[in-house]
Amino acid sequence: MTRKHAITEADILPPEIYAATRAERRRAMVALKRGRRVAVGPFVTFFFENYDTMWFQIHEMLHIEKGGPAQIADELAAYNPLVPNGTELVATFMIEIDDPDRRKAELARLGGIEETAFLSFAGETIASQPETDQDRTTAEGKASSVQFVHFPFTAAAIAKFKTANDIMLGFRHPNYPHMTTLTPALRDTLASDFA
Repeated sequence: MTRKHAITEADILPPEIYAATRAERRRAMVALKRGRRVAVGPFVTFFFENYDTMWFQIHEMLHIEKGGPAQIADELAAYNPLVPNGTELVATFMIEIDDPDRRKAELARLGGIEETAFLSFAGETIASQPETDQDRTTAEGKASSVQFVHFPFTAAAIAKFKTANDIMLGFRHPNYPHMTTLTPALRDTLASDFA
């Protein structure tokens, strides 16, 4: 199966067609995202992105904001960098804390967390590369609650990943040194993101 690595204007549905199928597409996306989700520690959740998740996100933005054809180019520019290029995994991770005071305190302790995520397996360690469109840690050291990271792979690392049994996803941040093991099902799902 060939994976698409970019969303083009030709991939965008007319608004009325998307609106007519939106409920069904939303249900399918919930199921797809559930299979690409993994919690790390007490309050971080990773969502591994792909062409389908970003296609859906772009259509949702167009549907909600109703900016018409003029909005399409901006949405493509915003979300195409999060479509894996065939030699990487791409994830959004969210720092989810319901209590606003605790959330503020924790985010103040987690500056730079986006630079400390990693995948480790079969003798390989893939360090995260934060999305570069903007800084998501303030000068004062406060982390954003939403982060976007890339995990770039070599061909050898891709081959090892596809058969690895103990794939660890975690952080090397001093204030959040948590890790978790990916399930074989998630490994297989993510392996499909490689070209």
